[in-house]
This record gives sequence, structure tokens and C-alpha cells, in this order.
Amino acid sequence: MVSDPIFEEIHHLQEENEERLVHLNHAFHSKQERNQILSDIIGAKIDDTVTVLLPFHTDFGKHITLGKHVFINRNAMFVDLGGITLDDHVLIGPRVNLITVNHLLEPTNRRGLFTKPIHIKKNAWIGAAATILPGVTIGENSVVGAGSLVTKDVPDNVIVVGSPAKITKKIES
Repeated sequence: MVSDPIFEEIHHLQEENEERLVHLNHAFHSKQERNQILSDIIGAKIDDTVTVLLPFHTDFGKHITLGKHVFINRNAMFVDLGGITLDDHVLIGPRVNLITVNHLLEPTNRRGLFTKPIHIKKNAWIGAAATILPGVTIGENSVVGAGSLVTKDVPDNVIVVGSPAKITKKIES
């Protein structure tokens, strides 16, 4: 089996992030302190309007961009090597998984990686325990139903549910 040489660097970066995550998730912090630690994890100032309930999990953190008035519920997992962008007013339910990394299919290269960014547009709502896979964009005002598996882009103003997620309704303004 061939192992991708970038794995050593990936593991090193994950270890650097681990100490901050342990500190964040295993002690009480005011909202201001929590947002400061999260700002250190992602490497950019988080707006005071952002709320993240703990525990929060990420492998790197440095590839996350958060807009204003974002709400992230408990036990969210952001696998962010490929990049995760949450626009303003996004709601993330409990136990949501945002996964930007996948392994290669060819057995001899299985330990290799490919990454694609996730973008969740303004005012979208991701329901509890939903999983968003690499390269997916969730459209503005759209809703992903609880427990759904999103494998393809979701247009603006729709509700998707299921595994794989399919459009069940258009949202009328």
C-alpha cells in the first residue's frame, strides 16, 4: 500500500489544533472567551454575533470561514481541510457533519486524499445529524432535513431530505 506523503504534515497540523480543542471543549468559557478560542483555532476573528455550543469538533480549523449571526449547535464536526464557508445567518443543528475530504477509490492509493470545499449560503439551515459531503454548496434559504446525506449541490429556497438528499419542497417567500 502506498501512503500519501502529505499525511505526516496533516497529522502534525491536527496535533497542533488538538490542544486548543481540548481547552475549548473541556472547561467552562463565557461566549466571549469561547469565540476568542475559536478565533485562535480558525485563525481569524469570529464576529460577536456567532454562537457555537460545545462541544465543537474540527480536524484543522484553519480552513473555516464564519459569517455573522451563525449558530452552530452541539457536537458539530467540521472536517475542514478542503475549506468550509458558512455565510451570514446560517443555522447548524446538533451532530451535523461537514466533510470536505475523501479517500481515493483505487486500492493501491486508498490512503491518498482529495478535497473539495463546502459552502453553505446565507440563511440556510442544516438539520440535526445531517451530513454534507465534499464539494457541496447549500443554496440560500434552503433547509437540509435532519439525518439527511447531501451528496450534490442544493439550489436556493428548497427543502431536501433523505439519503441521498432529494428536493421535497420549494420554499416560497
